[in-house]
Amino acid sequence: MATWRRDGRLTGSQRLLCAGLAGAFSLSLTAPLELATVLAQVGKVQSHSLGLWATGRQVWLSEGPRALWKGNGVACLRLFPCSMVQLAAYRKFVVLFMDDLGRISQWSSIVTGSLAGMVSTIVTYPTDLIKTRLMVQNVLEPSYRGLIHAFSTIYQQEGFLALYRGVSLTVLGAVPFSAGSLLVYMNLEKVWNGPRDRFSHLQNFANVCVAAAVSQTLSFPFDTVKRKMQAQSPYLPHYGGVDVHFSGAADCFRQIMKTQGVLGLWNGLTANLLKVVPYFGVMFSMFEFCKRIFLYQNGYTLSPLTYKLTPGVDQSLKPQELRELKKFFKPRKLHSKTPPR
Repeated sequence: MATWRRDGRLTGSQRLLCAGLAGAFSLSLTAPLELATVLAQVGKVQSHSLGLWATGRQVWLSEGPRALWKGNGVACLRLFPCSMVQLAAYRKFVVLFMDDLGRISQWSSIVTGSLAGMVSTIVTYPTDLIKTRLMVQNVLEPSYRGLIHAFSTIYQQEGFLALYRGVSLTVLGAVPFSAGSLLVYMNLEKVWNGPRDRFSHLQNFANVCVAAAVSQTLSFPFDTVKRKMQAQSPYLPHYGGVDVHFSGAADCFRQIMKTQGVLGLWNGLTANLLKVVPYFGVMFSMFEFCKRIFLYQNGYTLSPLTYKLTPGVDQSLKPQELRELKKFFKPRKLHSKTPPR
């Protein structure tokens, strides 16, 4: 969507808050689908052999309706630090990939975004592991009471490196993820029979959803193995509910293909793909809503419910510049001074 490009009329903190709120809202809405995906990947309660509806119903009946949002709190909390690290890393990588004229190619842009995402994921990886542990546990008989308790328990029982179990799969999975994104974006002009700069909002939204679906499908086997490695622990009941036992990433690949076949690496893909459209749809809509509020607060629009511009306001000015200009032209009251006697 065009409005996701950097808008100078918003401050950095406002853009970050818009993205964070949009991400948290979309994560919360699609949390049951994320839960079904992770349970199918891990193999918890044989969810890979159940349908999507049956998996959700089984969790609802056995643990209650709030169990469908297990781990969502941690997922929302990690959005802001993850976004901050990703933004900082992206700016550094953009400088590396720029040519002498300050331009960056489509391929370099995708690689830059993938590298930035990989860096932010690695930095905040312990929270992702804890999210998986919270999602696969039974809320009626929990092994972890929350983020802090899970972090301290895993650290004391399994050591610091256990918090990064499966992190290598994040690095390996970035390769097919970038390839999938590039495959889609290289063919956009052929698909829509027109230049990218003339794509409508609906076309841009469709492009994002298709790119996400293709890239996630290609990298899904790495994510499946990562989830199993995150969930497996000798200190948890039934080893965390993982359906295969393994000694490492390579052995996990072998055990899955041996017991479930090659397609076992894509268990949970259906639920994962079903959440793509509502996830990005809600994210874009929420981002636009938050943006309208801040544009009104900064004085660029007439109302927080519309993009109608305020007459006489220079839209090229940054918020601080606009405030300084308003201060300068603000009418001042003249106070008469009594002459000294």
